[in-house]
Amino acid sequence: MARERQHSQHSQHSRLSRRTLLGGTAAAAGALTLTTTAAGTAAAATRTVDVAIVGGGLAGLTAARDLVAAGKTVVVLEARDRVGGRVVNLRLAGGGVTEGGGEFIGPTQDRIKALADSLGVATFPTYNTGKNLLYKDGKKTPYATDGLLGSVPPIDAAGLANAAIVQASLDDMAKQVPVDAPWSAAKAEEWDRQTFETWLRANAVIPSAKFLLDVACTSIFSAEPRELSLLFVLFYIAAAGNQSNAGTLERLTETANGAQELRFVGGSQQVPIKLAATLGDRVVLNAPVRTISQSGGQYVVTADGVTVTAKKVVVAVPPPLAARISYDPLLPAARDQLAQRLPMASVGKAIAVYDTPFWRADGLNGQVVSDTGVVSSTFDNSPPDASYGALMGFIEADEMRALDAASEAEVRAAVLKDYVTYFGEKAASPSSFVLQRWNNEAYTRGGPVSIAAPGVLTQYGPALRRPVGGIHWAGTETSTYWMGFMDGAVRSGERVAKEVLAAL
Repeated sequence: MARERQHSQHSQHSRLSRRTLLGGTAAAAGALTLTTTAAGTAAAATRTVDVAIVGGGLAGLTAARDLVAAGKTVVVLEARDRVGGRVVNLRLAGGGVTEGGGEFIGPTQDRIKALADSLGVATFPTYNTGKNLLYKDGKKTPYATDGLLGSVPPIDAAGLANAAIVQASLDDMAKQVPVDAPWSAAKAEEWDRQTFETWLRANAVIPSAKFLLDVACTSIFSAEPRELSLLFVLFYIAAAGNQSNAGTLERLTETANGAQELRFVGGSQQVPIKLAATLGDRVVLNAPVRTISQSGGQYVVTADGVTVTAKKVVVAVPPPLAARISYDPLLPAARDQLAQRLPMASVGKAIAVYDTPFWRADGLNGQVVSDTGVVSSTFDNSPPDASYGALMGFIEADEMRALDAASEAEVRAAVLKDYVTYFGEKAASPSSFVLQRWNNEAYTRGGPVSIAAPGVLTQYGPALRRPVGGIHWAGTETSTYWMGFMDGAVRSGERVAKEVLAAL
């Protein structure tokens, strides 16, 4: 629909199209070369610091950076054998890497961009030259992304008009939601009593418009509209901006001028890897935290192979994982109940690698919107020099859950069937294939973000960032801007570092 304006102006054809992705705390690949401490060694057995940080994703690492810069001692305890979390580079059989988690950034995502710049990690534009594909009702339709309607799929005129009205309504309602306290919006109770599905059925009355909004929902949240509170959706839209620019649905869904505009050279994992390297042996891998207990005015954090005594603790992992830690004394009921009610959504990424990005010769940019198959949204994930071709597809929500127990061979067959449908027989025989299923990751169990059903934000939301004694909360879910994205994770780390410094 219309090109994004700085201050969320709308036209009758405000665009509604694409995809956000796994934002959140970051991750790294197997080639990590930190001088991290191996669990069980004498040096790892005990540590005494000012601040213990649980979670080595972008949130935890950013907090550690800022605390160290302020002269404080820290240790970062990471459960995995790599730094990160929901951003990970996957190594390809023929060389090179591709992203298995968060990979895109765009306008108003200022903090992740500033962090990457400071670490010397460059960006390049997501491939967006050529036509998108709409696959609907068994018909494949290429369409331009720079015409009168922008990158909106070419559905019927009535559907486009209805979708434009729905998008404008969502943006207008989102403007009424305070990003730091969505539960305090004037209509918070009304909006939090209903699912996004209920609201869509009453407003997206043309079937083709409902199709577009459904695809937008699963693409943004990796969740079905029936799973989400309307208030949560409105907050997420409001958070897709910064202090100077109101959030918009368009910014969430777009490639050019949107959240999918840029990628990182060498893969998004380069950011947390390089950030962790600046912290050296303050980062301890293979150290899942089991207990956080208060003793004598200090906190004792017990992880596999290491025990840390600290004045303050930062928990920088998704709420469902934070809830699996044992706390003594118990967390307040409101905080624990909140964590119980913020499950992770369901997502996977499937990347097929080819000798060349052959779809480009056919005038296609590799981006698909589909009403069928296990993959309904794709991108061209080729490197900037196009030395090989890579098609990346999202497997989301119900489709991902249906494949959680499937073998990798079964998932590969289903994904390649879709790629052949969209791009022809050349897609049937990739040189390699990589799959990341976040639902099956022990220390994530879903993605890209925790989601809220009706009633959660208004009843439990105030506990989201509220410290519990000397325990402070970080992670992309706690961010006021770009919740669910890498930018939100960085923002939360910066915020919690200031919070802890003020309390020390």
